Parts: sequence; C-alpha cells; structure tokens
Amino acid sequence: MRIRAAGVAGALTLALLAAGCGGKSDKSTTATDNPGAKAAAGELVIWADDKRAAALKPFADKFGAENGVTVKIQAISKDQQTTFVTASQQGSGPDVTVGAHDWIGNLVQNGAIDPVQLSAEQKAGIAGNALKAVTFNGQVYGVPYATENLALIRNTDLAPQAPATIEDLVATGRKLVSGKKAAEILCLQVGQTGDAYHLYPLYSSAGGYLFGTTATGDYDPKDLGVGKPESVAAFKKIAALGEKGSKALKRSITSDNSIATFTGKKCAFLVSGPWAVTDVKKAGIKYDITPVPPFAGGKPAQPFLGVQTFYVAAKGKNKALAQEFVTNYVTTPDLAVALYQAEPRPPALTAAFDQVKGSDPDLAKWQEAGKNAIPLPAIPEMAAIWDPFGKAEAAVVGGADPAKTIEAAGKTISGSITK
Repeated sequence: MRIRAAGVAGALTLALLAAGCGGKSDKSTTATDNPGAKAAAGELVIWADDKRAAALKPFADKFGAENGVTVKIQAISKDQQTTFVTASQQGSGPDVTVGAHDWIGNLVQNGAIDPVQLSAEQKAGIAGNALKAVTFNGQVYGVPYATENLALIRNTDLAPQAPATIEDLVATGRKLVSGKKAAEILCLQVGQTGDAYHLYPLYSSAGGYLFGTTATGDYDPKDLGVGKPESVAAFKKIAALGEKGSKALKRSITSDNSIATFTGKKCAFLVSGPWAVTDVKKAGIKYDITPVPPFAGGKPAQPFLGVQTFYVAAKGKNKALAQEFVTNYVTTPDLAVALYQAEPRPPALTAAFDQVKGSDPDLAKWQEAGKNAIPLPAIPEMAAIWDPFGKAEAAVVGGADPAKTIEAAGKTISGSITK
C-alpha cells in the first residue's frame, strides 16, 4: 500500500501484456514448487502472499481433512495480479486467489474469476461498504475479509490536539518547524511521480472526483472528473500546499521515507494506513488516529476504501471446492481473526471485528476515519488514471500551473479510456 499507485497501474497494464511470469514458493506451507502446476483431481490450490499463506495453512489443512482433498497453498511474493491473469490465460492458475478488490474489473474483463454464491445471511455478516466494493456489474465477485483506508496518524507529544482542518494542521506544523521541533509540516507521500491514492482525501475535500456514478451507484467511466472545473479548483488548493506555497506537500516525501520521517519524529502528522502502525509502535511514538481533516469550508475528506478479497478462479480445476472454501470457510470468524493477527487490518466480517476490537483500540479509530471512505474504483478504466494523475500532482506540488496541468492530464486519461 505504500506504493499502491505504481503497483496498481503496473499490474493493470501488465496483466494484459505479460507473456509469462513466475512465483516463489513459501516452503513453510504445503506449496507447489511451480505456480503454474496444475491442480489434480481432489486437490485445491490457493494462491496468497507470504503472510496470508502462513495464516491460511491450518484452515486449509482442516478443510482438506473434512473434504477428503489435498489443499496446496502457493505463496506468490510479487506481481500477484499479473501472475494470476497470465496463469489463468494459460490454464495453469489456482482454484482460489487472494488479492485487492480493485483487481475485479480487470479480472472480470480477462475472464479470470467467477461470481461467488453467498447466502443472504452470509452477506448480512459482512460490512456493507466491503460488500459493495466487491460487487461489480450487479454481481458479488469475491469474499472480503479485511478493509483498509487512510487516516491521519498524529504524534501526540508534538501535536496534542487533532486538527479540525487542513489549515489548522498546516499552522501547527509550521510552528513546529519554525521552533525546530520538526523538519516537515506533513508526511504525505508524493515523490517524483505523485501518488493519487494518498492525495485523494485532499483532492475530494477540495471538490475533485475521478469518476461520477450511475443511478445504481456504480462508477461511470463516461463521467471523468479529471480535467473538469472541479478538479482545477481542487488542484489550485493543492498547489497552495506545495513547494511554492506552504510546503506542506513536497516531492521529497516519498513512499520510501514518509513513514520513516514520521517515526523519526521529524514531522507530527502522517497520512497513511494500518500498515504504518507497526513501525510507529516500534519507534515508541505516542500516537492517535483520526480522520484526514478537510479544507476549511470544503467537503469531507474521503479516503479510498480498499478491501482484501478471496476470489474463485474461473478456470480453476476444482471450482465447486473453491466455492465451498471461499463461501463457507472464509466467512468464518476464526479464519478472519487469524488473517487479522497475521496483518492487523480491520476485519470485514463483523463477527471477527467484534471479536478483536476489544484488544485493539485502533480498530474503531480506523473505522471512524473510514466512515466517509469510498471504494477504490474497480473498473478497468481506473488503470488510465494512476500515472497521468500522479504526474500532474507531482508537477503541481513542484510549482506547475494547476489548471493547465490537470486539464492536460484529463485529456491524456480520456484518450486512454476511449481507445
């Protein structure tokens, strides 16, 4: 997630172009040596990343014993989406794969996943925003197990009070910098190529949007907000935070150093997600988690909602087994809690969330910070957004004309979508 923009853009683009790709086995699990190995009859093959592969193993073993099948877990350490699409096209993919919900549009477009069959009771046990995120073209395409969104993580020694607005944050940050108690006003990653994911709360508060929605609430790729007057107004506010303005946003704050700058006590405010908390705790920093503040007089700052999801492969060898595992095992609190313990992100299953919230006071704070979150667009057209939008952000933060820059980005994006 620290480099989501680049990772998503690369995966969505490469998924259609890659000719072949390999994965690395996690030898601590019952893994095949080759992610392209074909599933034999009576065998269920699951692909996940390293952390989730280890957490899944006892549940996979139990499922296998109960159903008289062998369950093999393959740890794919990088390029998960690209590897899965390529393997699916070659007929050598898994039965189940685990990944982000915003893969859905691309996976459906490539015929790589099937809808999942959840009962009304099972759907009712999943957080509504998570269920909405995995719904595409009116069908549920995955079972969500965890959610994530950005928030403002604050060093309470440096900034005891949560800022009500971005302007309040900047004023506090400036005082800390001028008093040499901090080196930066804000740690929000930008880098040389921008970061649409991390900028979106500010962009949305200033009135900008990426895609409009249809009457059913689905994203409408025909209504592109980038380049429209709303985006121009938003980028003018972003420019005022940039290197020729208040210097709250800087290209020198990147995916590699934003968290480290905060944990090094060089800034009081960090915009990041649950993945940052482990480092913050290790640094011994007293912290609080609150929603990203809005611009004064602006709209609420809306972060994107990301949902970690189990998918049933459309070309898997054991689709009935895969549906059984995903719908009846992934929806159990025990598995959801085990996955939370492997990587602490708020469980999407409400029973699991209720089970762990007492031991982790941060969960309710992440949930509060994400109450205005909108699902990260899962439509294939989102692939055209990341690179031009990010580069426009970096340019404007560096001092480029906001109107000309974002209008040019809008034309580039529109051209890519209509090709």
